[in-house]
Amino acid sequence: MDATILLVKNMVCQRCVMAVEAILAAGSIAFQKVTFGEIHLSGALSAEQKAYLKESLDKVGFEMIDSQTGGIVEKIKQLVIKRARNEVPDAERKIKLSLYLSDKVHHEYTYLSSLFSAVEGRTIENYFIEQRIEKAKELLIYDQLTLAEIAFELEYSSAAHLSNQFKKITGLTPTYFKAIGSLKRKALDKI
Repeated sequence: MDATILLVKNMVCQRCVMAVEAILAAGSIAFQKVTFGEIHLSGALSAEQKAYLKESLDKVGFEMIDSQTGGIVEKIKQLVIKRARNEVPDAERKIKLSLYLSDKVHHEYTYLSSLFSAVEGRTIENYFIEQRIEKAKELLIYDQLTLAEIAFELEYSSAAHLSNQFKKITGLTPTYFKAIGSLKRKALDKI
């Protein structure tokens, strides 16, 4: 049996993976593994299984990606999220974002950048910054690190740089955001 890989939009955390695994199990759909944005099936789906899977994924906020373009954009998003949240090995963190994405997606960065901008209506760099700010929000709400420690964790040059970028994106200072709490956080798939 050949493995089939389905691409799924909005899978950004381990709970997402578990939700998709539960959908597959409930539909008796054989799979090898589920990762962020991908379902590795054991074989091809019947028309009924595909319809069930599409409907079930839609109900919980996921979406099957049918086009190659959509797949590339989703792969870029998954890689940017991991990179912005420092969920990659140290060696990969030191590589420029453009080179990192080109290497992982196997396309020139200029192609990836223009494709992403055309589909998403924003640049990869803006998406990366927004993801870093969401991680900063999360760390501010946890209230376990100082702003300087958060800046270091997210590889900003200084707390002032993080603070300026935070205010530009959210309209709030990190201190004020911390005071009002989680009311201003966004789900990763809504960014």
